Amino acid sequence: MYDAAMSAPNHPDVLSEGQPCEAHASAGHDGPRTCGPPRDAAAIVADVEAACTGRERRLTPMRRRVLEALARRGLPLGAYDIIDLLGRHGDRPAPISVYRALDFLVAEGFVHRLESRNAFLICKHRHGAGETVVFLICERCGSTAEASSPELQRAVHDAAAGQGFLPRAPVIEVPGLCATCRRL
Repeated sequence: MYDAAMSAPNHPDVLSEGQPCEAHASAGHDGPRTCGPPRDAAAIVADVEAACTGRERRLTPMRRRVLEALARRGLPLGAYDIIDLLGRHGDRPAPISVYRALDFLVAEGFVHRLESRNAFLICKHRHGAGETVVFLICERCGSTAEASSPELQRAVHDAAAGQGFLPRAPVIEVPGLCATCRRL
């Protein structure tokens, strides 16, 4: 199985357009970046800080460190991958501290949890509360694309309502092959 944390460089603060993402580079891809738009880690942290201030929520130093680790990688990481990264650049945090930070970041919508991979990644879109999120996960290179669809959201909510169920934050994970891997 692909291990994104082991193949990514230590601190890619900025990925430029046309540069292959870490997952594609590790799979031998040299094509254009296909895993979403480039994101600057500092800009992501600044956006989250502003959102926390507006919501009267606190971005503690640990929450910030976890957010920065995820933002720099841009790939799904497990909690222990995050702990290892943070330990390389300072004190190694206790697992419970990282899990608490992740719980906050997920609850506030800044980070998503991929259940099938037991991993976390930065939210690339600003979803509304309860919006259905779709992750397209490449089984070959491990890249993860985030998508949404109003039609799919309606279908999920209608199906849930038909069962008398109120979905909290629907997440759909779709395994398959990304466009780059399909060409190989």
